[in-house]
Amino acid sequence: MQKIHFIAIGGAIMHQLALALHRKGYTITGSDDEITDPAKSNLAAAGLLPAEFGWFPGKITKDLDAVVLGMHAKGDNPELLAAKAAGIPVYSFPQYVYEVSKDKKRVVVAGSHGKTTITSMIMHMLKHAGVDFDYLVGAKVAGFDSSVKLTDAPIIVLEGDEYPASAEEKRPKIFFYHPHISVISGIAWDHINVFPTYEIYFNQFEQYLLNMEEGTKVFYNGEDEEVIRLMSRDGGKINARAYATPSFHYENGYPLIDTARGQVRVSVFGRHNLLNMQAAIDVCMELGMSEEQCFEAISSFTGAARRLEKVKEEPGLLVYRDFAHAPSKLKATLNAVREAYPTHHLIACFELHTFSSLNAAFLDEYKNTMDGSDEAIVFFSHHALELKKLPNLEKDTVRAAFGRADLDVVDSAPELLKDIQARIGGTSKPVFLLLMSSGTFDGIDWNGVSSQQK
Repeated sequence: MQKIHFIAIGGAIMHQLALALHRKGYTITGSDDEITDPAKSNLAAAGLLPAEFGWFPGKITKDLDAVVLGMHAKGDNPELLAAKAAGIPVYSFPQYVYEVSKDKKRVVVAGSHGKTTITSMIMHMLKHAGVDFDYLVGAKVAGFDSSVKLTDAPIIVLEGDEYPASAEEKRPKIFFYHPHISVISGIAWDHINVFPTYEIYFNQFEQYLLNMEEGTKVFYNGEDEEVIRLMSRDGGKINARAYATPSFHYENGYPLIDTARGQVRVSVFGRHNLLNMQAAIDVCMELGMSEEQCFEAISSFTGAARRLEKVKEEPGLLVYRDFAHAPSKLKATLNAVREAYPTHHLIACFELHTFSSLNAAFLDEYKNTMDGSDEAIVFFSHHALELKKLPNLEKDTVRAAFGRADLDVVDSAPELLKDIQARIGGTSKPVFLLLMSSGTFDGIDWNGVSSQQK
């Protein structure tokens, strides 16, 4: 079995890859200058946690078969330099995933939004049908004890990220997976720190498409104008098919899907999630499942972690959190809740947490994205700005960017919690509190909010 060393082993996906290879029987070593939970506990439980934090060129030994380089490591990392000097093959995360899945049928879910949900749905349906497969997904999925699995299975399902592969390899991760089947879920500008203009960002998907093998099966979002523009450029080389939102209606907050065999109730809600569901069903049918099997399986799907995930329910109050952070995601998530719960008083709270969202040059992209809520709050922390080395944001700048005069802008976690509790107690209608962030709102415990406090 191979011996692999991980530089920056503490990353969310990096440590999961290390654990997957360890389970496969590989000898794994690794380094990092900081490792926090859950990676720290997961690595410790497997006996893979480094004895001390830091970079140690002495760990780069001649018997290594490969080094996997994480995004956290810089180009001048001493272990990376030692590996290059010793002539040891160095792979970015996606390059190495491809190396160990060359002989599998590769399904890659790409696009600006919905990737984790679609990937999770495919995984759920394949598991329900008893199909043997490997996977890589960017969140915790109910029914799966890890986010990376690598065995001798004939199929691998990959969530395809357009972010750069590593400090050494600046091209997007999706470029390295070489799919047999792919989904393109949508295109909406993101990662302003890497792709400073929309056209540069769009071009990454164009290159992904043009580099596919002839005949690659691509299911694309037929309701996204930018995806349609993208697909017009493939020159007929790929086998493309559009997907669309299925016919449905709501009963008690749950969608009922109209199918050839009657109505099917599903647990996820929102047009964007039903659109994601259709993409996942198309992929699973391409992999050999019947439509009947797909609907039977998807009816028990409860979602990926932090994707319209229920935090709390009590009389008069529903609390959900969602990973939404880009403008298109905010709008889709808000519209989903508004449509499913039309009689609730919708309080939407969004945390500016990513580099793009905390950047004043990008903020105007959020204009009118929170108009679908009854009350709207935007939160940011000065600590996050410091970590990302960005200048301070003025509350008036944020309010103006969102284009909503009654928007409340808060920069203190205790103040935010107090503000939201007051809002919940200030209405006689049942409240739906929607929390949207790729962060943690500075660690707020939302179980403390209640409709019972007056």
